[in-house]
Amino acid sequence: MSVPEGSVRHMLAANLRRARTRRGLSISELSRRSKIGKATLSQLESGAGNPTIETVFSLSRVLEVPISDLLDTPPASGLTVVRAKEAEVLSGEGVNLRPLQRIESGDAVFEVFDQQVRAGGRQESLGHVGTEHTIVQAGRLGVRVEGHEVELGPGDYVGFDAAAPHSYTALDGEVRSVLLLQYRADQLLHLSDTTPDDPCATEG
Repeated sequence: MSVPEGSVRHMLAANLRRARTRRGLSISELSRRSKIGKATLSQLESGAGNPTIETVFSLSRVLEVPISDLLDTPPASGLTVVRAKEAEVLSGEGVNLRPLQRIESGDAVFEVFDQQVRAGGRQESLGHVGTEHTIVQAGRLGVRVEGHEVELGPGDYVGFDAAAPHSYTALDGEVRSVLLLQYRADQLLHLSDTTPDDPCATEG
């Protein structure tokens, strides 16, 4: 999933409205469920907002769709190269994520991210759709999933149900890792089936 600079907010604007419409949610109801302010959601749908990791993952959790259904880049074929400087960064409280690729194979869908946990940083998540896989490349990473804590070093792997509350903590300087989010194909929303003009898309 290659995300050209400046495009995240534009893709999210269109797809958020479609996903919300598909679920039959008003902006008010989505705000209540996601704990994201109505004004912020309105800005995101108009393409004026600056989405954070927390925002995107919260929307993924409430709307029950993969991250790539919100960022919506078509799967690539053949040779794919994503330059580090070309992938727009999604920033959160303690983590920077660069979306790299979406891979569909049979009944499985994977999203690949370059993940940087900033030195001294901690990233909390209430949970979201899918299974989460992380492989540490450099640094020491603390992972907490529903009260269970593990420490990972370079080459170590952890996987868990992403619906569970979880967090990542940089234990000793910056941590670089590869994050893979795995979904079942039937969890995809197929946003192209929905039109923004659906009457359920009202703001009420």
